[in-house]
Amino acid sequence: MQQQDPIQHAAFPSYPRELSWLDFNGRVLQEAADERNPAIERLRFLGIYSNNMDEFFRVRVADVKRRILLKKYQSSEQEDAEALLQQIQQQVLHLGQRFNAIYFDIQLELRKHNIELIDHFKLTERQSDWVKHYFRQDVLKHISPMILSGDEVKLTKALEDNTTYLMVEMTGNSKPEYAIVQVPTNELSRFIELPLDLNTRKKNGHYRRQILLLDDVIVHCIADLFTGFFQFEQIQAYSLKLTRDAEYNISDNLDQSLIDKMSKGIRQRLQSEPVRLVYDAAMPEQMLKVLNKLLGTSSNDSLVSGGRYRNFKDFINFPNFGHSSLEFPRFSPLASAEFERHATSFDAINYSDILLHYPYHSFGYFTEWVRQASFDPKVSHIKITMYRVAKHSRVIHSLLDAVRNGKKVSVVMELKARFDEENNISWARKMTEGGIQVVFGLTSLKVHAKLCLITRQEKGKAIQYGHIGTGNFNEKTALIYTDFSLFTCHPEITTELEQVFEFIEHSYRPYIFKHLIVSPTWARPKLLQLIQREIDFALAGKKAEIFLKVNNLADEEIVNLLYRASQAGVKIRLIVRGMCSLIAGLADESSNIKVISILDRFLEHARVYVFHNGGETDVYLSSADWMTRNIDQRVEVGVPIVNPRLKQQILDILDIQWRDNVKARIIAAGHDNAYVKRGNKRKIRSQQQIYNYLARQARQQLDTETE
Repeated sequence: MQQQDPIQHAAFPSYPRELSWLDFNGRVLQEAADERNPAIERLRFLGIYSNNMDEFFRVRVADVKRRILLKKYQSSEQEDAEALLQQIQQQVLHLGQRFNAIYFDIQLELRKHNIELIDHFKLTERQSDWVKHYFRQDVLKHISPMILSGDEVKLTKALEDNTTYLMVEMTGNSKPEYAIVQVPTNELSRFIELPLDLNTRKKNGHYRRQILLLDDVIVHCIADLFTGFFQFEQIQAYSLKLTRDAEYNISDNLDQSLIDKMSKGIRQRLQSEPVRLVYDAAMPEQMLKVLNKLLGTSSNDSLVSGGRYRNFKDFINFPNFGHSSLEFPRFSPLASAEFERHATSFDAINYSDILLHYPYHSFGYFTEWVRQASFDPKVSHIKITMYRVAKHSRVIHSLLDAVRNGKKVSVVMELKARFDEENNISWARKMTEGGIQVVFGLTSLKVHAKLCLITRQEKGKAIQYGHIGTGNFNEKTALIYTDFSLFTCHPEITTELEQVFEFIEHSYRPYIFKHLIVSPTWARPKLLQLIQREIDFALAGKKAEIFLKVNNLADEEIVNLLYRASQAGVKIRLIVRGMCSLIAGLADESSNIKVISILDRFLEHARVYVFHNGGETDVYLSSADWMTRNIDQRVEVGVPIVNPRLKQQILDILDIQWRDNVKARIIAAGHDNAYVKRGNKRKIRSQQQIYNYLARQARQQLDTETE
């Protein structure tokens, strides 16, 4: 019988998820600042930071702005969004200052390796001539200026989101003329290496490789662009970037009755207003006034001044112009002994459940499984969910091959995967044309689960083979995201997988899930029950533990229950990569909770839930973070690990991560991202140690087979 929990608390502390997210991006900046990382990789971390910040404004800040705009329609109990926005702006400013200092340090480091990022002011005469020739031959054909004169100019609608622009001012005898020039980074590389023979030779005889940004090529030749069309004595150009609200359908996040109350004008503003304008701090005040007027920016918009260059996200792909030591060493994925020792993927899965851990293992085992299914005479049906898909997807090409081989193929394609909508729509069209049954899921729920179910006829029976994972079926991200993939043919699991696919198409039918944790509807009561069970063990004086690894932890009900679990004596360890609204280590509320975050070469993306369960440890892999959207507003699936060897492997990997003393940060009330102190302990960099651990396991399996 469940015991009554005597612990009650009126209001547990909570850290705003927006500020917690900025703390996470501060950890990305730490990686850029970390001199233990190769110089080119440090520069790329600046690109990751910039890309993250773009998404933060498009999603998180846009949501805060909506709350401000809707303030008069909401109750007085709503969070003070204006105060939160001010805190966000202060923290963004602080991070921006750190960013600029780190960028300067990285440039100095690159110079030591004979790589120099220069601007057009540093060009020699010979280099200037080359740049002008390059501009005329390669750049000019991709530029079509937008002239900012007349009332018909609608700059807010004309500027594309998160695209690099130059604002141009031409002055002379008449009033100033203004124009906008888009930097064509979709057509040309943003990083232009000047010919070596034009560079200055160093004393040791080596050339310094000099890199000019495409932005500076255009600025250097800006007069040539407008001469003959405008009369001017002076011309100058400064960079800018606009960030928009990423929410295409506000009704997903707002109560319909509230939307009905709003005026048409308010609804339009919710959907179209910019949320951030970033511009070169050297831009003259008058030019900035003109820009603000044309954009209609308000006091609630984030106006951020910075250095010469915008859209640092392009630096994610900064080329290595120097020695290979300036990048992380090449990484060779491990072979899977379970798959390698069998003739087919189906034989391997039929023999035993298989667990892969990307990128330590090759994603090729999954694509090979689907490829084999595409022509296997015994396979009759393939079902799969798609959320983020590679632009050149071998998985989808195999599904198209399967249709050509007479297989029935069903794909649940999520068209609302944020920032991947265009790519997914394109693939959906190609698959439909190729004969695949494309299902677009539920109107109000994103399908975020990572599922594949293959039906095979064996000895007159239909046998199902399933995959449940924590990451997308994406060949590109599988190289840089850490994720788990479970392959199984246990009928109790595959039967419920079939029900998940049925639920996506027929959500009105009743379903029962005894093994899988399925969002929405079934996940919240299950998770609360698992946490409460540990509380009951603790109150009974028994050992009680929860070990959780997620990307984000921000659901209020679950966070409050974790606080109560801590008060009851449950020992809780959390590895949270990103947002964490729970505050660990507080004397009264969370003294039994410890939280760390790991950032390193690979993006930690796996979600794992572990409950001690009186010694009968439960381990789940899931696609879902512990956020309200994942639990209540998406289709997500978690799977229990029943194979003792695989369960121990996951626990070992989590233990390695918990002992990380190189790349782990402590997440506590101070929000200072302090590194875990190493002391006299041996150095443990968990991502490298996990690779070594899995390599040892693979060798042991092979040795066992050969004995």
